[in-house]
Amino acid sequence: MATESFTGDTVLIDLGLDRGEPATYRKPTRSTVPPWLAPLVVAVLVLASTVASASPPPPALARVFSLRLGPTDAYAVTDAGDLITQGSGRISRYDLGSGALRWQSGSPAPASRPRTSNGLVLIRPWSAGLSGIGDPGTTAIALGGGDVQWRRSGSVVALTGTTALFAVTGVRSLAGTGRRVEGSVDRVDPADGSTRWQVDVPSTAVLLAVPGPAGSPRILLVHDNRTAAVHDLDTGRLLVTGPMPPADYGPDNPTVSGGLILLRHPGEHGAEISAFDPVTLELRWSRPAGDVDEIVTCEPYACLTGAGGVRALDPATGRTLWYQAGWRMVEQRGRHLLASSAPASTSQTVGIVDPSTGVVVTDLRGWRPLTGSTGDDTLVVTRAVDAGARSMVAVVRPGGDQPRLISELPPGTGDCQSAPGRLVCRSVTGELVIWAYRVKG
Repeated sequence: MATESFTGDTVLIDLGLDRGEPATYRKPTRSTVPPWLAPLVVAVLVLASTVASASPPPPALARVFSLRLGPTDAYAVTDAGDLITQGSGRISRYDLGSGALRWQSGSPAPASRPRTSNGLVLIRPWSAGLSGIGDPGTTAIALGGGDVQWRRSGSVVALTGTTALFAVTGVRSLAGTGRRVEGSVDRVDPADGSTRWQVDVPSTAVLLAVPGPAGSPRILLVHDNRTAAVHDLDTGRLLVTGPMPPADYGPDNPTVSGGLILLRHPGEHGAEISAFDPVTLELRWSRPAGDVDEIVTCEPYACLTGAGGVRALDPATGRTLWYQAGWRMVEQRGRHLLASSAPASTSQTVGIVDPSTGVVVTDLRGWRPLTGSTGDDTLVVTRAVDAGARSMVAVVRPGGDQPRLISELPPGTGDCQSAPGRLVCRSVTGELVIWAYRVKG
């Protein structure tokens, strides 16, 4: 068909027959099409056009960005949706939503996994020695801008149950809710790293946070002479002291569960579990420990775990609420209580449990829960298929009876953490890959 172009200011269109009726005009006749059909046809055509022109749905798993990160380089995901990486002499902060680099700051030395608290990124080099020998201290970097806020001696930690910061010198391990320390415990001002108050530790002690009146936290030190001391969080003032039984005090003993201090210790007729009031340090109850390896929280109760199974206790009385002989461990993940069994080789997830009854409400056999926070109590899980050749990823939402599939992970993907709307995984190619995920259906 020829295409004509017109120039000038006026275009005339010849309608023919002196603008009268065309030669082929015939008198219109009554249509045989029902009057309701035409609008319907138009609607169908509009719908078909809309569907045809609509963008395809986004993929269930979409790559957002990636970073080069060595196998020994550490990273951390914050609840606010940030990615903190440590490697090549730099600490970097990225926005998980867009992948934008927020800032980079020099790192004093290869460090352990970055920790965030009170608007700070806390860095402690790997070379941190015990008992203060060659102590490289802790560096605090502003999470907002990447500037170094302060440096000070000691390992600066936040205890479970409080956001307050403490500088301590570790004797053995700083993992878990109980920490064995020596020298002193210093309450740290997050603004400048100065010491607000200090409590001397003549020898060694276990340090943990305990609930006070109305749930306000306090500090408990169990000294190696088996004297427990409760201190005010704001002033460090000694509030109450009391004797404790002989025990293997360490990172996980004693612990706080169900609002009480629970201690595993030798008794007259074998191992016992004793509960102490965190305000008065008075003994509430004691009971045989049985085959217990660890006391863990399964709010609002306390759980005893070990080779003999998992037993949930009423913290007010020590009475058994339920017992599962085939389980070996339970773990509190936000609102979820996860149970696992222990076959001959490795631990195996059983499912999400109702803590009041011990009944499995979501079957997770074959799935492995990921660490990290999703911001909405969604649990992200992975599953190996085809003899480990492939991995699937899915989500479990509160109240769901089974995982909802997201997608298959690319080959060579592992060491994943969950974040709000994101997966952060290492790749065999030496990359840290950030994926956006969408639940199907």
